[in-house]
Amino acid sequence: MDRLNVALIGAGAIHTCHVEGLRHTPGVHLTALVESDREKGAALARRYDCRYYVDYREMLRDKDIDAVHICTPHYLHREMIIASLTAGKHVFSEKPVGLNLLEVSLIRQAAAEAKGRLGVCFQNRHNPTSQAIRQQLREGSIGDMRGMKASLTWSRGGAYYTDSGWRGRFATEGGSLLINQAIHTLDLMQWFAGGVSRVKGVVDSTLLSDIIETEDSAMAMLRFTNGAHGVFHATTCYSTDSPLQLEIHGERGLLRLEESRLWRITENERTLLACDAPPEGDAKCYWGDGHQQAISQFYAAVREEGKDDYATLDDAARAQAVVDALYRSSQMRQWVDILP
Repeated sequence: MDRLNVALIGAGAIHTCHVEGLRHTPGVHLTALVESDREKGAALARRYDCRYYVDYREMLRDKDIDAVHICTPHYLHREMIIASLTAGKHVFSEKPVGLNLLEVSLIRQAAAEAKGRLGVCFQNRHNPTSQAIRQQLREGSIGDMRGMKASLTWSRGGAYYTDSGWRGRFATEGGSLLINQAIHTLDLMQWFAGGVSRVKGVVDSTLLSDIIETEDSAMAMLRFTNGAHGVFHATTCYSTDSPLQLEIHGERGLLRLEESRLWRITENERTLLACDAPPEGDAKCYWGDGHQQAISQFYAAVREEGKDDYATLDDAARAQAVVDALYRSSQMRQWVDILP
């Protein structure tokens, strides 16, 4: 297969992770950038030596473009994914693919008729520690899973929402903490356990209720499809951003992720299994360092040069189902089942 020409839509904070990922992926080339801010977009296009478009629809008419990366605000994802797939492009989108499961179902209809692949950026799956956890669970090193707990504590002040113009509103962000930051943690939890069947949670705005209509804190109990229980806590009200803390307990020991290091702990042994390296470029350390691998694996599948080791629309739907269920559970104050 010849070189793949890639267009990137949106030049917000996360776009640099995609640029770096593309730069390190053989056989792909950043050919075009779409950005509604003309001054910013033109300057970045000069920096990246690529074509510049103000309107993504004009870019989609370019037959030289093979694939599209979507790095725009949440409320634009569904529209842009469907348009890009319909135009015959491969699509690699930031999460969430939609604001809710209804939007995911609309994307599914378009994806079923499309020739291109759709990948979703759940980059933390590709962190060395995440890959090591999956291997340990496959090998049964701690026996059957009995439970899992995870804690994500970050800091997001009022300016993070007010400066964006779209964050902090259900109509444009779809939520905040759960759908934006903690969806990565929920994705990992269900990925490690094989799925989530029920949730009961409390979702609240504890610090910024005068600024946002969405949530900044969440606590939940989860029942996994393997029968194990989970406990989940996340907030953006803390003073600093910390790496994910996670424990998986089995019948013969536990796996503990703390300070980006994974340990296997048994009655007589404590073994360091993996460490996450600091990401390159402008990416923040607590985002994880998996963007490069997520992008490389997607294009390996597009070029049919490797196994399909990337997060798909089905994966995005499973994570979205947990998020939607937690919102409903908090409103209804009861357990909510998640359909398989």
